[in-house]
Amino acid sequence: MPDILLVILAVIFVLGIAINIHEFGHFIVAKILGMRVEAYSFFGLGPRVWGFKVGHTDYRISAIPLGAYVKLYGDEATAALEGGESDGEKVPDSELYELRPRWQKFLVMVGGPFMNIVLALGIPFFGALMYGVPSMPAPIVGITDQGGAAQVAGIQAGDRIIAMDGVENPTWEAVRDESLISPGRPIQMTVDRGGSKLPLTVTPAEENIDGNKIGNIGMKPDVGVESVVAGTVVPDGPASQAGLQVGDKVIAFNGQTVKNSQELTNQIRANKDAPGKFIVERNGERVEITTQAKPNENGTYLVGAGFGAATPTARVPVGAGGAAAFAYESNMRILRLTGRVFGQMFSGERSVRDAGLAGPVGIVQIIANVVREAGFVGLFSILAVISLNLGIFNLLPIPLLDGGQILVLGIEKVLSWFGATLSMAVREYIQYAGLGIILLLMVFTLFLDISRLF
Repeated sequence: MPDILLVILAVIFVLGIAINIHEFGHFIVAKILGMRVEAYSFFGLGPRVWGFKVGHTDYRISAIPLGAYVKLYGDEATAALEGGESDGEKVPDSELYELRPRWQKFLVMVGGPFMNIVLALGIPFFGALMYGVPSMPAPIVGITDQGGAAQVAGIQAGDRIIAMDGVENPTWEAVRDESLISPGRPIQMTVDRGGSKLPLTVTPAEENIDGNKIGNIGMKPDVGVESVVAGTVVPDGPASQAGLQVGDKVIAFNGQTVKNSQELTNQIRANKDAPGKFIVERNGERVEITTQAKPNENGTYLVGAGFGAATPTARVPVGAGGAAAFAYESNMRILRLTGRVFGQMFSGERSVRDAGLAGPVGIVQIIANVVREAGFVGLFSILAVISLNLGIFNLLPIPLLDGGQILVLGIEKVLSWFGATLSMAVREYIQYAGLGIILLLMVFTLFLDISRLF
């Protein structure tokens, strides 16, 4: 399949599901409450291009390829964006949105974000039920990059991290996350080395990935005992010239049994340019290979081969309770990281450009990278993230968004205490103001997307 077609299908798949599950939330709540739905555009805004009618509802494709919408009879505040006003049919008052109690309108508004959050929880939940949850390694350092932030800070292989940035006994995932969102910021860390507690300060190196600034702490966890295979062999490199082949299972190096890929990497580096003897298993037979590592530009000794686990990352089977806990924690982790990044932005620790805000171009770029690297199966994880963000974003009190309309309901309730109400003209002005804010946000994030490309 041509690359561009693959990306187009991936974008339609992810955004189509994320947006339509949101609109379906509004639609199904309105239907359950007995409100009449005039139109459900599952693709696009504005004038109707094509569709079919079932009962009183016109299911359609609309002209402007930006999102989707559900149009209720009696709700004319955003008629200009939703293909014009109603067709003039007399609708019973009992089925009109505008004449319903505020609590019912509130339920219709939260129905969209609610379904986005359900989808964000559902994807990791069913993934955990089917495949189990990833086995998280203990916070024990397995390998440090030559000249990396961890090595500069004095962290060594075998160190157990017992505190990081004020958090006691962090998980390895917490260590990784804190490093990712702290590029260039000193982090206080305490490690246990042979029973002694050592306070250290590590400053994750700044890296630019697709225009986003992240931190690289320069270390990997001790993954325990695992079978090690040669995943890549550099042509004309020392390992290739010595006869190492992709798929060779490494049994020992210089007479020492290989425990895992991190330990093997450390052994190769420590051996430097002395002859290194590999014992590998190939097609059921033991083969002895002697090679000699060469230093790269950073002085790190390499044999020109990449080693990894023979089997994928271990996953632990769980029941419904464990899957629910995993889904909840996965989503809370995203929200915590997002909150931390925005907190850094508002406190001046991180610039807006480096906050990872993604507009239309950025979202397409992210989806394109995921589908190229992990295929369509990998899109489910990014779908969960986008759905969660879409649900939370729509709850913001910005006119035109669900949160803005909920805010208007609250204002109307307060005004009702004094016998006042909002006129249709005022509501339209509020919606136009919201449209202006949304357009400004789109232009701003589009500017950030384009600026990152250069």
